[in-house]
Amino acid sequence: MRHPYACNSGDHLFSRRQILSGLSGLGLSTAMGGAASFLSPVFADELKRQRKQVIFIWMDGGISQLESWDPKPNTIFGGPFRAIPTSVPGVHLSELLPHTAKQMHHLALVRSLHTQDNAHSSAVARIERGDPKNRGVAYPYFGSAVAKFLGPGDSKLPPYLWIKPYNGGFKYDHAGFLGPQYGALALGDGKPPENLLRNPEISAEVDAARNELRRKANERFAKNRRPDENDANSYAYDMAAQLMVRSDLFDASAVKERDADRYGRHDLGRHLLQARRMIEAGVTFVQVTSFHWDTHGDNFNLHNCLVPQFDMPFAALIEDLAERKMLDNVLVVAMSEFGRTPRINGHVGRDHWPEAWSVAMAGCGLAKGAVVGKTNAKGTWVTEAEYDVGHLFHTWFKALGIDTTATEYDNKGQPLPVANEDCHAIKELLV
Repeated sequence: MRHPYACNSGDHLFSRRQILSGLSGLGLSTAMGGAASFLSPVFADELKRQRKQVIFIWMDGGISQLESWDPKPNTIFGGPFRAIPTSVPGVHLSELLPHTAKQMHHLALVRSLHTQDNAHSSAVARIERGDPKNRGVAYPYFGSAVAKFLGPGDSKLPPYLWIKPYNGGFKYDHAGFLGPQYGALALGDGKPPENLLRNPEISAEVDAARNELRRKANERFAKNRRPDENDANSYAYDMAAQLMVRSDLFDASAVKERDADRYGRHDLGRHLLQARRMIEAGVTFVQVTSFHWDTHGDNFNLHNCLVPQFDMPFAALIEDLAERKMLDNVLVVAMSEFGRTPRINGHVGRDHWPEAWSVAMAGCGLAKGAVVGKTNAKGTWVTEAEYDVGHLFHTWFKALGIDTTATEYDNKGQPLPVANEDCHAIKELLV
């Protein structure tokens, strides 16, 4: 249900038409082209050996930093919620994050983001692409870039899965100039793509024969054409075949009752638990999206409802990854396209605020318990260590073992930096 004071932008949802067009783009789009990073064989082998993975949690619409990572209690714009101590002495979070506060010794925060855009439609793309300089091409989203650099690993599962509410489909446009095979396979409500399993009336032998016929037809089609014209179509079938083999990943009955309770039985809880299972199965990059964070009205009641739905499963995820010794190899990021205004509007809401906001992270390559940057007492402006999203991209790539100063994309002979060259990695976040 749409809240009466919510932002009326349509950018939070995808229509059925968009999803269907995305699916057709996987097999038919050839204009986007392909690219290969300048990776030496030694570097590529090292990345494979390290086997880094990512869980990217996206709170669409903009979680309020004041009701989460950078509380300002007892101030003019601070709101009604207290700040509580965490497992790191001297570091406080909003009282809406009691479970996460106990995991702060595993986390790293940046409280001093100053980004450039306060509109959903443009800010989402800028943030997820790292806000690169305009070179006349569409840069890949972070998930597509990681899928390109790190590949599917030994699991052979799709390297970039997107667990989201509502409908699923294939989002080829996330890949930008990398080519549609590096797009995101969106799992609507975490469910497998429709018609994933083979029709029981078709035997395995018949199915194998049909696939062999398809491969031969693809080979004929590929002659005298660019390889990427055929790669995306072949990738769609190969991806489906691997998901068919691992249909157990969608079996809700395999989830332990204790885990279901710890993560929560609401959408975000179920989806973060599924993300953990996907990472354990070997998926390289899993994005989990939660909608309805655009609180232009009734901000405090809405955050009082929404933040606990994030707090419990996020804390459980960090706890589980730490207990399984996976945080050394799994990067976890939780963020939005911007924060919320310190000033409270006439609808008791907070509006869009890219000038001073926060992001939470954990995992491989990051300093545990680190808090970087500060905002002033009212939370209106950054006062120390101002960073843009380009700095985050350099930091994330570095944490994953990708040297942004020595690695480039190759867009059909056009060398392109993998992150905004006016930015750099945040040293205080890295170990």
